[in-house]
Amino acid sequence: MKRFILLIIMVLLTPFFSFADSIKNVAITAIVEHPSLDQIRDGVKDELTNSGFKLNENLTVQYKSAQGSSATAAQIARQFVAAKPDVIVAIATPSAQATAAATKQIPIVFAGITDPIAAKLVKNWQPTGTNITGVSDYQEIGPQIDFMKKIVPNMKSVGYIYSPSEINSTVVLKNLQTQLAAQNIILFAVPAQRTADISTAANTLKGKVDLIYTTTDNNVVSAYESLVKFANENKIPLLASFPDAIERGAVAAYGMSYYDVGRQSGKLVVRILKGEKPGNIAPEIGQALQLVINLDAAKKQGITLPPEVIQSAYKVIGQ
Repeated sequence: MKRFILLIIMVLLTPFFSFADSIKNVAITAIVEHPSLDQIRDGVKDELTNSGFKLNENLTVQYKSAQGSSATAAQIARQFVAAKPDVIVAIATPSAQATAAATKQIPIVFAGITDPIAAKLVKNWQPTGTNITGVSDYQEIGPQIDFMKKIVPNMKSVGYIYSPSEINSTVVLKNLQTQLAAQNIILFAVPAQRTADISTAANTLKGKVDLIYTTTDNNVVSAYESLVKFANENKIPLLASFPDAIERGAVAAYGMSYYDVGRQSGKLVVRILKGEKPGNIAPEIGQALQLVINLDAAKKQGITLPPEVIQSAYKVIGQ
């Protein structure tokens, strides 16, 4: 009788234990919170639910931001590794590097990293054989320069503010230096180590440049409103490589949707949750570049956009 009762209890509890065992745990970390990185995070979560996972049923997701601190990023990485999730999603280079340094076993999917090779996360664009894969937001500089010329046809000089500690920004800087010089266009590159340094860096460009070009440098994006204010006051067009900049006051942007980068990264997470090894999945590059325009910002920054550019835009806001 005791054995029979024990058998009944085991049968009744089996669904519970099976359900508990089927729960997948995903940990997401980002170096800082700003619209582009937030969209990557949201894209990952939406892709997970779109693939059949349900929050608080068969999926748990935890998220932590390092608030711009590399030391905090390393601390979060250690905390996540100790919790042993099924996958860690690391958004932006500093968080990905911190996570990669913290574990060689737990699968890592990086997202929104311009050059994962320079960041020493991967050796090439082939499957790594390690615990790391992911999606890069790398964009060729040539098309970006062509984009700048469409907005400012007689461009002679470009301003670029960057954080010297961010590999993604220094990679862009190197490419800009090479390709702009080949076209006899002067580049004024100004380092800004902290978010608080952005305004001071911008002031050094006054009267020197035909436009300011911005990428997803985390310091720059975190202080974007101060850069917009400078551009408006000094009638200098502010251009960007990321569409989210348009809503914040840039004249035009040519780049990939960071929400789509998140969805693309989420697909890799799903593959890992379903049993694939990250080392067998080749790193990818984000897709679908878009031109978006802000006509109100163009007026504030003293520029008239060519009609053909406006007509070719994926999205136009303002009047």
